[in-house]
Amino acid sequence: MSGAFDLGPRRRGRRPSLTPMIDVVFLLLVFFMLAARFGVEARVPLVLAAPTPGATWSGPPRLVDVLPDGQRLNGVALEMPALLERLAGLVAEEGDPVVLRAREGAVLQRLVEVMSALEAAGHLRLVVVE
Repeated sequence: MSGAFDLGPRRRGRRPSLTPMIDVVFLLLVFFMLAARFGVEARVPLVLAAPTPGATWSGPPRLVDVLPDGQRLNGVALEMPALLERLAGLVAEEGDPVVLRAREGAVLQRLVEVMSALEAAGHLRLVVVE
């Protein structure tokens, strides 16, 4: 007997499996996709005006109530196209203000949608009240 042990034919070394590493990469990808914010943030320019002494309201009332599922003009529920049409008849000049009031249950996104529709129709002086 010799001093060396015979372990049989030499085995070829195994290559490491890439499956666990690929799993970790996909888990990280899913995590960062869920944690990332993909929405485009928009700013709504609001001009805060202090009441000026002697300033008075001119023209008929133009109060738009923003509801969770619609809107009202001076207390009358209207769809947006009809509201814009009636509001055009109430505005004498381009700079006449339109008062917006968010009612209970209306979310901020709904208020922004109404403001955007009014601005697109040419009503640039919007006053938001509580």
